[in-house]
Amino acid sequence: MNSDRIFGAPCMGLSSSTESKGTTVFRMSYRDTGPIMFTKVGIIDLHTATHERLGLLLGHVATVPDGLCHKPISGFGHASIWKQLVHVLTCEEGWVHDLQNKTFPGWHEEDCPTMADLQAAKDRIREATRAYVRDLTEEQLNTTLRKRPVGWGGELRNPAFILLHVITHAFHHKGQMVAMLRILGYPAPDTDLQQV
Repeated sequence: MNSDRIFGAPCMGLSSSTESKGTTVFRMSYRDTGPIMFTKVGIIDLHTATHERLGLLLGHVATVPDGLCHKPISGFGHASIWKQLVHVLTCEEGWVHDLQNKTFPGWHEEDCPTMADLQAAKDRIREATRAYVRDLTEEQLNTTLRKRPVGWGGELRNPAFILLHVITHAFHHKGQMVAMLRILGYPAPDTDLQQV
């Protein structure tokens, strides 16, 4: 095996270790420095698609009686559809603030009492995230943070990793909201990333 190339691409972050039976195992980690793993265009495209799907879900939630949107449903960490929506948006805003080493006071369900308020918050957060990504270079997007931001939780990562986390986090909770809507008798339309 040519240890400096995998799948025809140079592997600058390749590391090796010798296992007990003398077999050399090569590992590539997302933490390694090396080739650009994510592009600004790719992250923005995924982020845009995520917000489009959240928009579809918000449009459907707007047809559900308000009392049901705030009704607690057992078995979910954020017990109502409204709490789930607020959680998704505050997490995105909080992570992007963290990436910029800005303090984030957070906000809560009572700060967005209407669908119009929630939609306005979603639009504001979407645009702030896009602006943040546009201001980065490709290298900055893919470089692990060197300094721990105020309030940072967990291992230091690169902005692309955190933005991908924001996207997968939104889809995780969107799935929970779709399940909640089905329980309440208001099944959601197809909101998958790849619609069929």
